[in-house]
Amino acid sequence: MEDSFNLDFKEIKDLLNVKVEQFNTVDFIKDDPVLLPHRFRKKQDIEIIGFIVALIAWGKRKMIIDNGNKLIEIMNHGPYDYVMNYETGMLSEKAFVHRTFNTDDLDFVLRALKNCYSQHESLESWFELKPSESGVKQRIINFRKAFFETSHQQRSEKHIANPAKGSAAKRINMFLRWMVRKDDNGVDFGIWNTIGMNELNVPLDVHTGNVARTLGLITRKQDDWKALEELMENLRKMDANDPCKYDFALFGLGVSGEMK
Repeated sequence: MEDSFNLDFKEIKDLLNVKVEQFNTVDFIKDDPVLLPHRFRKKQDIEIIGFIVALIAWGKRKMIIDNGNKLIEIMNHGPYDYVMNYETGMLSEKAFVHRTFNTDDLDFVLRALKNCYSQHESLESWFELKPSESGVKQRIINFRKAFFETSHQQRSEKHIANPAKGSAAKRINMFLRWMVRKDDNGVDFGIWNTIGMNELNVPLDVHTGNVARTLGLITRKQDDWKALEELMENLRKMDANDPCKYDFALFGLGVSGEMK
């Protein structure tokens, strides 16, 4: 594997392992949207805030965190209780806007979440696989199918990416990392048990994509599902049990400006 930095695969792995140690710490939390679900202890509260914050996780991180705080205020600092008592009309017409995600989208998401928690203890249930199925891609497809059974405007579908159409599904993969990854570093929650850490994909965005290309871990130009598969094939060679830990390294190298 050749790249502009002239590192071989072992050297790339060693570099990324060092950067995982540097960035996978509680210090990472304070400037990242994962800060918001860390304010809660109840599993369902963590899931709800984590999920909605992940949905709006595009743009500058400060703006995401500021608008996530607005969500928490709207929910009276009790996400699960708010969702279970939610009815259309409780939100004012301009209660919430984050870029193209607006009050109509939030109304739909809250109703869909209420539908889920009226049937299941955890949002994890909607990511389940049938016996004949496998892989996180199919889990996300199944989740989308269940989520969009709640009545909604067509416009809301763009906020939950569809890997069946080639999307890298960055925000859902980030949410899954938060819920599934287990380690002692305190960033990810590890509160879900039916999805293996070995199944997880990194949330592929402009930072991780550019760094991965610089390192020769991706050759494809688009940040789509095929590029994600190429990246994950390489990351699983580095750590088959926890390949998603390298998200911290790739993102950190990009956002810090160390590598572009």
